[in-house]
Amino acid sequence: MDRLTEMEAFATVVDQGGFTDAAKKMGISKSAVSKHVSSLEARLGARLLNRTTRRVSPTEIGLAYYDRARRVLNDAGEADALVTSMQSAPSGLLRISVATDFGVNHLSPVLGEFLAEFPDITVNMVLNNRYVELISEGFDMAVRIGELEDSTLRARKLTDTTKRMIAAPSYFEKFGRPQRIDDLNEHKLLHYSNQSSGNVWKVTAPSGEKRQIRTAGWLSVNDGQSLLNACIAGLGIAYLPSFLYADAMEKGLVEDAIPDLPVETQGIYAVYPPGRFTQPKVRAFIDFLVHSFADKGPTVW
Repeated sequence: MDRLTEMEAFATVVDQGGFTDAAKKMGISKSAVSKHVSSLEARLGARLLNRTTRRVSPTEIGLAYYDRARRVLNDAGEADALVTSMQSAPSGLLRISVATDFGVNHLSPVLGEFLAEFPDITVNMVLNNRYVELISEGFDMAVRIGELEDSTLRARKLTDTTKRMIAAPSYFEKFGRPQRIDDLNEHKLLHYSNQSSGNVWKVTAPSGEKRQIRTAGWLSVNDGQSLLNACIAGLGIAYLPSFLYADAMEKGLVEDAIPDLPVETQGIYAVYPPGRFTQPKVRAFIDFLVHSFADKGPTVW
């Protein structure tokens, strides 16, 4: 007899507490279940079940075998589900959480191409700058920038970005250019208002020392594009990622405030819940993002 079928019959008898209910669960006759279990006991040379007129319970050996057999059966079921999943066309609702700045500037422009390629997928993209709990809040995946806080999530790197302190040439003409980190105390700074750490910039000094710059900002706003616009207008110095400022810097609208400082590099990742296999719709979107951002990088946006 098939070994997995024997295991399944035995485990189902233990789960259901008897041969009659096990037969109903498996959709076969009671005698067939009994034959599978007897064949298993004969092959193993051990009694796995205590049988009485009132109930059936596993022996000590049977209980130990049940634990391992149940794992094998669960793995077999997941293997079947994996094959079925991988052969099915990606479809269904895909809920994505994305930081507003990156979503507006770089994800939204490529969504049309993705939806054209996978017409059976419907996308619900939520733009916000807070840390969302994927599973409890019902998201299939998220795009996150910088150090990943939750090590239980699976992650795939899409590309890198850099962070620099930038300002418009007109700002430097009016207020001068800072020569070192401490000079920032005398300048007009533009801050993200939704940072959990408050108005604090974490930068690396030329010596490699990690510094925290705590200065009151002239302007605080919860949107990076608005900070860049204020920066271009000459209102102050902003600390922004290259996926926001690269185009403005290439056009000469902004410049590096302190060129001698080491450039801070941050990874951009697709993160999704852990599991033995990935849903086709999630896998398809992540593969699409990897392809879409293959030619992007710290200074190429």
